[in-house]
Amino acid sequence: QVQLVESGGGLVQPGGSLRLSCAASGFTLDTYAIAWFRQAPGKEREGVSCISGKNGATYYSDSVKGRFTISRDNAKNTAYLQMNILKPEDTALYYCARDFRSSCGSRWWDELQYLYWGQGTQVTVSS
Repeated sequence: QVQLVESGGGLVQPGGSLRLSCAASGFTLDTYAIAWFRQAPGKEREGVSCISGKNGATYYSDSVKGRFTISRDNAKNTAYLQMNILKPEDTALYYCARDFRSSCGSRWWDELQYLYWGQGTQVTVSS
């Protein structure tokens, strides 16, 4: 059974950092593309970043490029999202998701590509 469990969210001041984790079970993490999405209150879910399964190629939305880093630890079967220089507009519920393919592809930000989702972890950036 495929499961994704996010953790690491919390309250942080602007300019601070957080690292989110996505623990996977029921499949091997480096076989499929894994993405992070976020959804703020009253807004649509937004693709934040993706890491391809086979070659580890990474993709980022313009809003987080240069501040966030996606990675994975195959031995722990866990993906991560390191978030630096956090801004109030980064406040959202963050989800990890598994693609049905091994590569992120040009539409990695399209949530319809993802079959499995975690329950989400809340990130709040506020002073």
